[in-house]
Amino acid sequence: MPFRLLIPVGLLCTLLPLHHGAPGPDGTAPDPAHYRERVKAMFYHAYDSYLENAFPYDELRPLTCDGHDTWGSFSLTLIDALDTLLILGNVSEFQRVVEVLQDNVDFDIDVNASVFETNIRVVGGLLSAHLLSKKAGVNVEAGWPCSGPLLRMAEEAARKLLPAFQTPTGMPYGTVNLLHGVNPGETPVTCTAGIGTFIVEFATLSSLTGDPVFEDVARAALMRLWESRSDIGLVGNHIDVLTGKWVAQDAGIGAGVDSYFEYLVKGAILLQDKNLMAMFLEYNKAIRNYTRFDDWYLWVQMYKGTVSMPVFQSLEAYWPGLQSLVGDIDNAMRTFLNYYTVWKQFGGLPEFYNIPQGYTVEKREGYPLRPELIESAMYLYRATGDPTLLELGRDAVESIEKISKVECGFATIKDLRDHKLDNRMESFFLAETVKYLYLLFDPTNFIHNNGSTFDAVITPYGECILGAGGYIFNTEAHPIDPAALHCCQRLKEEQWEVEDLMREFYSLKRNRSRFQKKTVSSGTWEPQAGPGTFSSPKNQDRAREKKPVKQKIPLLSCPSQPFTSKLALLGQVFLDST
Repeated sequence: MPFRLLIPVGLLCTLLPLHHGAPGPDGTAPDPAHYRERVKAMFYHAYDSYLENAFPYDELRPLTCDGHDTWGSFSLTLIDALDTLLILGNVSEFQRVVEVLQDNVDFDIDVNASVFETNIRVVGGLLSAHLLSKKAGVNVEAGWPCSGPLLRMAEEAARKLLPAFQTPTGMPYGTVNLLHGVNPGETPVTCTAGIGTFIVEFATLSSLTGDPVFEDVARAALMRLWESRSDIGLVGNHIDVLTGKWVAQDAGIGAGVDSYFEYLVKGAILLQDKNLMAMFLEYNKAIRNYTRFDDWYLWVQMYKGTVSMPVFQSLEAYWPGLQSLVGDIDNAMRTFLNYYTVWKQFGGLPEFYNIPQGYTVEKREGYPLRPELIESAMYLYRATGDPTLLELGRDAVESIEKISKVECGFATIKDLRDHKLDNRMESFFLAETVKYLYLLFDPTNFIHNNGSTFDAVITPYGECILGAGGYIFNTEAHPIDPAALHCCQRLKEEQWEVEDLMREFYSLKRNRSRFQKKTVSSGTWEPQAGPGTFSSPKNQDRAREKKPVKQKIPLLSCPSQPFTSKLALLGQVFLDST
């Protein structure tokens, strides 16, 4: 018998009236400028409260006005909020925090840290801030964006995570000790998202540092998950990284799985990787076939496709935004509107919502100020301009301020039914929730650049274009400039060509003193043997005996070259005397 959703009539009735902040009688949409300033005030109320009461701890406890470490003792809220400062236009505070982080954050500590959370919040936050440093007026060092203190910090943090990937499957453990590596008794069971959410940060890191190990381990983990899907094309929730056997076989788009799908799409866009996109599109077919009912997405058994949990989880609200990135706007809007009805029912999204019953699930009634629905609204508004999406932004500002605001920041809502609060303000509130709200109401923000403006930067590898737009947000809303991945690398063939060229010229320089005039009188120029190559008749004969090699485009004909290559005249490269 097919599963059908039955929405109670009473729920439909409660969804009709809009609560506070609705458009006026003339039907006007929310004023973006007004709500932009409201969002900015929200940010500073939370941010200042953290600095005054919680720094250097990871997060603020807003009800007791103090701080606590949650994910590893990194001053996490400061790292997570750094790029938001620039998006709000505060360059002076951005510059100050960069100095503070360099002086205070240490990853060489005896702490058990979440591999997933450290990557998306710390590595992602530092990489984003590094790439935005020049725009923020930071006096960047020579060689930026291929070098810099925040990049070195991101690399150090990521290297602390690498021991987690040393498993028979290549899929990482969920927790690693930053000083000692993986603890001997560590559980091998990791959620799917904890395995497949590294390609954005790690590929960026490999591109900027030149060390392929980060991208390699991220790709290996992605591929092993792909190979572990069921015959009907679904993945489960938790897997044993030692054996590759699924431990939790619930399949869906929400908690424990969500950012795996997200990173297939964003990794495909960031890296222009058709294989990653093809993987997502295959998953998308299975998700539509087995988990979608009336534009809701349920949880099903990964091998059979039978419904296991007819619930909507608040973390699933990222899905319409992801659909918009692959151009599926109509389906995205229909699903978004389903989720928005839940928001209007409670003034927030409960962690779990029973779809047939139209109400919260016991012990899952809370709303920790998550960003996912606002994130989807931001993406869809950029795609459609539909004013309904601004109404969600308005409702979010009004609800969060009315229910969650306290003297020291904004508190997690423990229960949306009676608005009881919990003593925690997650760092993602400043990294994601406030950021996406602000970008929803700020259509001219530099993040939305359509390529009409850009910066040209000279790197050790030639000229590079940055800041032209197309930013890819990691799953913690840290924007990565995709153009930066092309600033610090060149083709291996070109690199080998340069190395051979330099060896040739240094060899020529050493031999010159032996046969200066004699060699010049008896030798000939051989431009076909390579730029700047000079050889004697004997060497010419030896060259003719060599096996022909595939012709390459001469490096020195490239319009963008290293400094020494630009000093080329008649095939000779003039090097310094050292």
